[in-house]
Amino acid sequence: MGSLDIIILLIVVVLVFGKLKSLLGTRPNISSPQHKITEESVAKIFDMIAKEAEKQKQALENTSEKSPETEELSETDKVLSKIPHFNKEHFINSAKKAFEIIVTSFSKGDTETLESLVSKKLNKKFQEIINQRKAEGITSETDLIGFDEAEITSAKISSDDIAKITVKFVSEQVNILKNKDDEVIEGDENFIQNITDVWTFERCLTSTSPNWLLVSTKK
Repeated sequence: MGSLDIIILLIVVVLVFGKLKSLLGTRPNISSPQHKITEESVAKIFDMIAKEAEKQKQALENTSEKSPETEELSETDKVLSKIPHFNKEHFINSAKKAFEIIVTSFSKGDTETLESLVSKKLNKKFQEIINQRKAEGITSETDLIGFDEAEITSAKISSDDIAKITVKFVSEQVNILKNKDDEVIEGDENFIQNITDVWTFERCLTSTSPNWLLVSTKK
């Protein structure tokens, strides 16, 4: 029952109660048990409704206090709320997919895929490592088992409308490096590593492209 319904019902009961008292008062010579019972019943109903109204009021206040809409947003969420059409869950899912593609492409030396997902500056660093491995005959193998955690840790928007979102990934991976003789020189194919990566994605909010580019990585 809504608060407005309770208020209306209270008004009706008050009017009925007043009317009954008026009617009973016009017959002082008639002592009727039925009139007394009716008057007492109305009083009880009035008291019950009053108590129910108080309970409803308290429940509404408690709900209002616990409502997410009234809770103060974190500094990160305040920034995210300024990004048009931003959906946190969708972004995190997309970031996880990007993480998987970038890690796999870097391991395979797939420079074409990397160019479409990372910034030019970061891609240059990736290219240097990939070229060095090729020159030394080193091959990399990465198997991403899954994610233990993926959460947005910070966000900011610059004065020129560049949005940056940092995500912490905790993943399980198997990483090995082999030399030109196909011998394992780093890692263990039977050992699953628990790795924490902190990646920052960037997008210009005035751009027509909805894509976010990876601009930095940290361990």
